[in-house]
Amino acid sequence: MNEKIPGELPAGPPPRCVLVVEDEMLVAMMLEGMLTDIGYRVIKAARVAKAIGLAATEAIDFAVLDVNLAGEASYPVADELRRRGIPFAFASGYAPDSLRAGYRDTPMLRKPFGPQDVQRVLTNAFQSRDQPSGPNHTIPRNE
Repeated sequence: MNEKIPGELPAGPPPRCVLVVEDEMLVAMMLEGMLTDIGYRVIKAARVAKAIGLAATEAIDFAVLDVNLAGEASYPVADELRRRGIPFAFASGYAPDSLRAGYRDTPMLRKPFGPQDVQRVLTNAFQSRDQPSGPNHTIPRNE
C-alpha cells in the first residue's frame, strides 16, 4: 500500500538551500518568505561569526549576503563561500562599485528588491552552475 503519511515529505530531491545573511529582521523575514514561496529551504544568520560557521559546514546551494552586518562587513563569509565553490549574491542599498575589489562582479540585489529580483539572481546562478561547460560567473576570483 502506498498511503501518504501526514507530514511526510514528497519523494524526490530535497529543495535547494539558501543561506540568508541579514541583520535587519524584517528584511530577513521578507527574503525568507520570498524564497520559501518559490520552493527553497532557508537558513539564516544575522552576524558574521555565525554566518561563517554556517557557510563552512552546511549543505548550502546559494547565499544572499547583506554587505554590512551591524557595522561588520560580510566579506569573510563571502571568502568562505568562494572557498567552498558556493555561488552567492550581495544584498545592499549601495552601488556595486562600492563593493571591495574582487567582489564588484558579484551579483547584487539592490535594496529594496522584490520577488522577481530574487528569482532572477537565483535562476542566473543555477543556470550557469548547472551547465556542464559554462564558467562559474558568480564566483569571481581574487587575483
